Amino acid sequence: MSEREPTGIRSGGRGGWAVAIVLLVVAITGGLLLFEGGYLGNRTVGINVTLPKIEAPAPVTK
Repeated sequence: MSEREPTGIRSGGRGGWAVAIVLLVVAITGGLLLFEGGYLGNRTVGINVTLPKIEAPAPVTK
C-alpha cells in the first residue's frame, strides 16, 4: 500500500487583496458622496414637547 502525503490548500493569490481594495474604494467613495450630498451632514432637529398639567388628587377625608 502506498502512502500519500497530506495535501493542503496553498494560499498566495492576490485576488483577495484586489477585492478588498476595490471594496475599500467603493466604501470611501460612497461615504464621501453621502456626506457631500448633505445626507450625513449636520442636521438640526427641533423637538417641542408640551406636557399636560397634572394636579395632585384631593386628600381623602373620612
